[in-house]
Amino acid sequence: MQWFGSTDAKRIGIMYITFAALSGVLGTILSLMIRAELAAPGLNLMSDDFYLTLPGMHASAMIFFFIIPMYAGFANFILPIQVGAPDMAFPKLNLAAFWLLPPAAIIAFSGYLIDSAPQFGWTGYPPLSNSVYSPQIGADLWLLGLVIVGTSSTMGAVNFLSTAFNMRCKGMTLFQLPLFTWSVIVMSFLVLASTPVLTSALLMLNLERLFPNTFYFFAPEGGGDPILYQHLFWFYSHPAVYIMILPGFGMVSEIIPTFSRKPIFGYAVMVWSMIAIAFLGFLVWAHHMFTSGIGLTVRMVFMFLTMLIAVPTGIKIFSWIGTIWGGSLKFSTSMMFSLGFIAMFTIGGLSGVVLAAVPVDIQLHDTYYVVAHIHYVLVAGSVMTIFAGFYFWYPKMTGRMLNEKLGHIHFWGTSIFINVTFFVQHYLGVKGMPRRYADYDPIFADLNLVSSVGSFALFAFQFVFFFNLFYSLKKGAVAGPNPWEDAQTLEWTIASPPDHHQFHHPPVWTPIDRSHGHDHGHDLAAAE
Repeated sequence: MQWFGSTDAKRIGIMYITFAALSGVLGTILSLMIRAELAAPGLNLMSDDFYLTLPGMHASAMIFFFIIPMYAGFANFILPIQVGAPDMAFPKLNLAAFWLLPPAAIIAFSGYLIDSAPQFGWTGYPPLSNSVYSPQIGADLWLLGLVIVGTSSTMGAVNFLSTAFNMRCKGMTLFQLPLFTWSVIVMSFLVLASTPVLTSALLMLNLERLFPNTFYFFAPEGGGDPILYQHLFWFYSHPAVYIMILPGFGMVSEIIPTFSRKPIFGYAVMVWSMIAIAFLGFLVWAHHMFTSGIGLTVRMVFMFLTMLIAVPTGIKIFSWIGTIWGGSLKFSTSMMFSLGFIAMFTIGGLSGVVLAAVPVDIQLHDTYYVVAHIHYVLVAGSVMTIFAGFYFWYPKMTGRMLNEKLGHIHFWGTSIFINVTFFVQHYLGVKGMPRRYADYDPIFADLNLVSSVGSFALFAFQFVFFFNLFYSLKKGAVAGPNPWEDAQTLEWTIASPPDHHQFHHPPVWTPIDRSHGHDHGHDLAAAE
């Protein structure tokens, strides 16, 4: 019970991770229900009305209650140690931010308990989400749940920024910060700038639903504009994609140098590319609205800006490859997941560039091509980095090593069946299969069956991961302070798991030579 009221960031981080993992299981079960229904044409397992609740609630579970809280959990555990701080800047605020999440999840999903879950998808576009077309009380509960989540995220972002900027140890300048910490900093600025916009849009929609003849924010009959909702929603939700991937970039940027046994290639460029991705992320929201009737000139501008994001993203990929190049590689499970992430996330990035083109987007809008793209970004991207982070920092969190043989089985099963599940959806989309439909033309039957079989196999391999987690917690090899030997950041200088307040004496950071020895004629070892 003492865990539930603890203000120790490490314990709060593990509670975040546990909560996110449970939410991920819930979201996965909802997705399996979708794939079970779509395994064959026709309505076979459920009603059309029930099916319509699944895509939106699956997305809500995975985005708001799995990926974002999971990264918050890792950041809680790792960031204060990486900057040499004894805890987060505001420990009680940190605890409060976490404890907003469980009630938010219960409220958001309680529609299922009263047979009233919303049927309008995670975007909540009016007029489909207004009180006329979606009178379910579950829709109001979903909106309230997301508002609470936004409040929690904002409180967490303030805490991360305060900790990183004000509690760094002696000798650690901003451009000496580990890249995972940098990724959390950039993510936190994104949260602070964008989340209040979504919260405002959700509150406006809720007011319009509760008082239909009083408020007309999005209802045209009273002077409102449903397109305004789309602008507000995507002003948050496109940057949210980067909220859901930047910490993963940071994780991979810690893992690849460790298992390549050389410093990250282009550290400063990596930092600036993350900042550039965040900045550009705010300028591209309308590429989700190419079919909403906005002007051609506006669409052209947003198309150009969207394609521009490929530049800093490509820089990061080349920097990771540059780090691997010439390195003395160790193929640990976390390294394997990092390499798998680079390969598959690149596919997601390239399909995003395809969708950025206005003529193509108009053809592929709301087809399974979009489903394939977003799952290559968030499953082959975010989820793969989360697994990489688990295998990398599990020894630090528990003091035990995960089993590497089980880890490799988990990696290969996950990598193969991610592609079996989602790659064929590109073809389904190009051939015109719409998303969010419970039934489809029988010509799509074979590929849908492949995708469904792949999803169940992908789920089955996650049992290997969970078995490894619990088995290694008792039977895993004992981990020393730096079990990977080549890790350099501060968390690897202290005991595994760390003691309360982590450092027995205030640490002093020895600056790392980020020039790879090329500029000053000396090598890293000499610099240390």
